[in-house]
Amino acid sequence: MKNIETDILVIGAGSGGLSVAAGAAQMGARVVLLEGHKMGGDCLNYGCVPSKALIAAGKSAHAQAHASRFGVADVVPDVDYGAVMQHVQDVIATIAPNDSVERFKGLGVKVIQEYGAFISGSEVQAGEVVITARRIVIATGSSPLVPPIPGLDTVPYLTNETLFDLRERPEHLLIVGGGPIGMEMAQAHRRLGCAVTVIEGAKALLNDDPETAAIVLDALRGEGVEIAEDALASEIRGTAGAIEVETRDGRVFKGSHLLMAVGRKSNVDRLNLTAAGIETTKRGIKVDERLKTTNSRVYAIGDVAGGLQFTHVAGYHAGIIIRSAVLGLPAKAKTSHIPWATYTAPELAQVGLTEAEAREKHGARLEVVRHEYTENDRAIAERKTAGLIKVMVVRGRPVGASIVGAQAGELINLWALALANDMKMSQIAAMVAPYPTLGEVNKRAAGAYFSPRLFDSVWVKRAVRAVQRWLP
Repeated sequence: MKNIETDILVIGAGSGGLSVAAGAAQMGARVVLLEGHKMGGDCLNYGCVPSKALIAAGKSAHAQAHASRFGVADVVPDVDYGAVMQHVQDVIATIAPNDSVERFKGLGVKVIQEYGAFISGSEVQAGEVVITARRIVIATGSSPLVPPIPGLDTVPYLTNETLFDLRERPEHLLIVGGGPIGMEMAQAHRRLGCAVTVIEGAKALLNDDPETAAIVLDALRGEGVEIAEDALASEIRGTAGAIEVETRDGRVFKGSHLLMAVGRKSNVDRLNLTAAGIETTKRGIKVDERLKTTNSRVYAIGDVAGGLQFTHVAGYHAGIIIRSAVLGLPAKAKTSHIPWATYTAPELAQVGLTEAEAREKHGARLEVVRHEYTENDRAIAERKTAGLIKVMVVRGRPVGASIVGAQAGELINLWALALANDMKMSQIAAMVAPYPTLGEVNKRAAGAYFSPRLFDSVWVKRAVRAVQRWLP
């Protein structure tokens, strides 16, 4: 058995773990990184990267089939599903070197390609190596949650970890789960020529603002995606190519392939956390606001910490760890400024409080300002007018923003900046946006906050008339 001592031990080479390892090593700390599976984790290999590559292929096919509104003849796209999936793999391969063992060794990180398990509060065994570390960061991420639905264990099914291995296009894809993953994959596959049915036990896109989510769901239904809500799967049966999902109310949905997209579970099973005195919750590892576990030497970041499960959250957490565990500076994580987006068409994005959450928290102090995409000249020119922005404002400061429409995932960045820095609506209104851009919807939303104060105020009108009388 070989023994290694280090300053920082990172368990998991996904987005968060890689960021901690790279930052700590470049600042001079001794770093050991453990990864028993693929470098880059879920995001690179099974999540953000391949799904967005597939969505891009679907967007291209959809554009061919809907070009006549621009004066260009519609054509039926000739989709080679195998070639589409090769495009997905090419994208992964292009990005992979950034997350590779070679790159991190070049940064000074000792990379061990084994799973790790605690044997004490400061020691982790990985294969034939025992690592003793001053600080340990658990960044093992999450995996697809597969619920114990009767019959599921007898039927071939896909998750996001196996979906991108397909090379033949599904004739009819059944998707159990109407969250972001389910809806993104539903639209992408529909645009690539598959029949698609989404089966959701509650409401689709439940965690988003209902008004903005409804616009997305209407768009998907308009493209031919069947979305069954309040349809809790109670039994699954069939064989490859002929699968049936029966719901609690007796509905039966038939398809050729089944994708399970009902959520995620934290990857903690291999870690032997009890040996290190680390407690867990139903969602993942228990952490405080500094991301410390119940073992003061050990941190948990990203999905495994049981909070918001987004790649950019793992990256944000990594920055907290660099400040705290590497530089010894005080640092605490918060969630009020964390944005998220669903990359359907139209896109759906959120930061801070939704309208319902803001009304519950702030009551009569809340003002909601809106601006429709139908009033944006760039959206009109590109025929992408389905959408709106609404900003929740309390005493002149935004506390949340919901956007649905083209490039909503890009537009939400401004409001994430505003919330992170406690900015005022007047600062947003002072921005000059180039014309014509979709970004003008942000400025117009800020303007909508001030319009009634300027144009509907009796006092303003009186003041203007007085000024006009005195001006030479």
